[in-house]
Amino acid sequence: MTFRKFLKILFQILIYAAIGAFFLTGFLRVGMLIAAWPRTQVVAESRSAPVALVLGAGLNRDGSAGVVLQDRVETAAELYFAGKVEKLLMSGDNSTIYYDEPGAMLEYALSLGVPEEDIVLDFAGRRTYDSCYRAKAIFGVDDLIVVTQAFHLPRALYLCNAFDIEATGTPADDANYRLSNYTYWWVREVLATLKAYWDVLILHPLPILGPPEPIFP
Repeated sequence: MTFRKFLKILFQILIYAAIGAFFLTGFLRVGMLIAAWPRTQVVAESRSAPVALVLGAGLNRDGSAGVVLQDRVETAAELYFAGKVEKLLMSGDNSTIYYDEPGAMLEYALSLGVPEEDIVLDFAGRRTYDSCYRAKAIFGVDDLIVVTQAFHLPRALYLCNAFDIEATGTPADDANYRLSNYTYWWVREVLATLKAYWDVLILHPLPILGPPEPIFP
């Protein structure tokens, strides 16, 4: 076999592998979307659950909640005031003293009139995987409503269910996001979907844990 022929065969293998990976990724993402569809409910149609899990998102430069995070908190507050949930579990990244997603969520929720005694903060929700894992392992929640944007909900629901949590989702797409941003988020979520499957089925990483802090003693 000549070197040129070897390169041709190798190139063909890589092409077929790339095509296979593309279709596998699409299959996994579509499967996650289909599974999440019947468990996604707007506020008015949402079932009741003890807790709403509000997932963290980006902050503004001054440390306040960004527009995506504000939409999540606003939607969770709507669930609370509609009597759909009793508590709000706000889980986000606080890996440094300069970045505090749960604190920003708390501040914004208070400004919306949610009583502080009904807000629980999880400062170690660095990833969606961590937030869902800790909701069950640390806070003792086995029934909740996940609040996040539509592009993120299927993965969040998959992860909650993977940890034996009965979960439905409420989308928080209230703002007029830029089309370029929303397109980027949907594309990025495809890769995050693969990571979620890998973590649940293969890697089984442990998030930061600690003593139990049950929301309902």
